[in-house]
Amino acid sequence: QVRLVESGGGVVQPGGSLRLSCAGSGFDFNSLTMRWYRQAPEKAREVVATITASSATITYADSVKGRFTVSRNNANNMMYLQMNNLKPEDTAIYYCKVPRFPAYWGQGTQVTVSS
Repeated sequence: QVRLVESGGGVVQPGGSLRLSCAGSGFDFNSLTMRWYRQAPEKAREVVATITASSATITYADSVKGRFTVSRNNANNMMYLQMNNLKPEDTAIYYCKVPRFPAYWGQGTQVTVSS
């Protein structure tokens, strides 16, 4: 069974940094594209970053380009999201996801950017 567990969220001031982690299990992590999503209060869920299996192709939402960096460690079935220069509009629940298995979501991790 596909399992996704996000961690690393918290409360930070504007300009601060956080590193989110995603642990995947129950699927062939090494061969699949992974994504980070986020959902802010009263807004639709949006794609933040996408990373292919080999990390050869990485894409970001325009709103996070230059501030967020996605990476993965296939040996440990982990994906990460380094978030720098955080802004209040980055406040959201962050989820990792395997596009190959659209029905499966983790519990998410809350990121709050506030002074």
